[in-house]
Amino acid sequence: MMPPPLDASVDEMLAAAAADGGDPAAGNAFLTGRSIVTYARDEAAGVARSLGFNAGARVASAEDFDDGIVDFAALGDAQSVLFPELGVALLSAEPEARGMVATMAADATNPIATIEPETFVFPSARDLGEYLRGFAAASARIGADWLDQAGDAAAAAPGTVDAAALAATWGLQATGAATNPLTGRGIKVAVLDTGFYFPHPDFAGRPVAQASFIFGQTALDVFGHGTHCMGTACGPRAPAGVPRYGIASEASIFVGKVLSNTGSGTSATVLAGMNWAVANRCPVISMSLGAPGGPAAFYTQAGQAALNAGCLIVAAAGNESRRPGTIAPTGSPGNSPTIMSVAAVDDHLRIAVFSCGGKVEIAGPGVDVFSSWPLPLRYKTISGTSMATPHVAGIAALLAQSSPTLRGIALWRALTGRTRHLPLPASDVGAGLVHV
Repeated sequence: MMPPPLDASVDEMLAAAAADGGDPAAGNAFLTGRSIVTYARDEAAGVARSLGFNAGARVASAEDFDDGIVDFAALGDAQSVLFPELGVALLSAEPEARGMVATMAADATNPIATIEPETFVFPSARDLGEYLRGFAAASARIGADWLDQAGDAAAAAPGTVDAAALAATWGLQATGAATNPLTGRGIKVAVLDTGFYFPHPDFAGRPVAQASFIFGQTALDVFGHGTHCMGTACGPRAPAGVPRYGIASEASIFVGKVLSNTGSGTSATVLAGMNWAVANRCPVISMSLGAPGGPAAFYTQAGQAALNAGCLIVAAAGNESRRPGTIAPTGSPGNSPTIMSVAAVDDHLRIAVFSCGGKVEIAGPGVDVFSSWPLPLRYKTISGTSMATPHVAGIAALLAQSSPTLRGIALWRALTGRTRHLPLPASDVGAGLVHV
């Protein structure tokens, strides 16, 4: 089968993959038929020549677009597109031509380092649609149950707990975010997901930078997942009538739609969003998404490029485990060594039954998490390593605000160096529960 062109929509490619025997409902990591190339970032000109091997083949670049926002629909007859901030490129070419590039990659004088298949990517939320609780159920989880947990904060008597903490979700209490005075002011936080529901009343007046990397769709979130993650990472400090659910309440919001209105994307849409976030020098980049499979060289390179630019990428570990019987390995891109992988714990600080294990750096609250949702619901309570990830992102923004030296790898070390210890294996929770 011929690889899809660069301007093919995600839904078209997913339908074609399903027709070829894939099963989208099972969350399988189908191959799109295209390839991702890695190259040395200072070799963009050389790799463009290598990728333009066919007479008339056109090589596009994210730099061709305003603000680096790649419009896949506008790529036309291009057979490849470079993401120069990351040193990666998307390639669509005939199999024979792709083989030629692979041969060139084996040449030490060629700037191409690796060529890997592009996959589909999905949100890392568990059983979306089954976790609607509403405010009553979310607020019921606040207070006494949490105070029974192990740890210093859990040892406090109800009368000694700050009133602000009692007005916050269990995740903000457990991580210390509920009573921390920092707000994330001046820190750019990019959430790469299904977009954001901009009319949400809790975010009225908040400036938002936005970009969509999905063919034919704006950055408006109609799926809900991105709005929920943004709510946890950057939601308001004092929402009306509900517990506080957001951490970095004054952070600068960057919304990158890399997953479609049906909740699907590809490696290329994610990389395009990463390239945009790094170009904008967002110190925190949150990605509650993934796919099964081993570490990809292109995500590893992208993560390193981000760290070198002072940007930290945090990503969900994945939800494929069925503990205690089955512990699935951390999925991609979280399993790349240059990307911080986030596991999920429940409100008793036990590892979530669905949370993947193995390569894990840190854990966050990820079970029955209350946050924002598109209207008319406005709020929703769901579970997943997707929900744990923005807890880490929000706290990363608070730490980044506390010192301009906490960027890139220094921010990574600060996060893992001040966690709340959990009596669980590092392969489940990494350094422990994220804590500010």
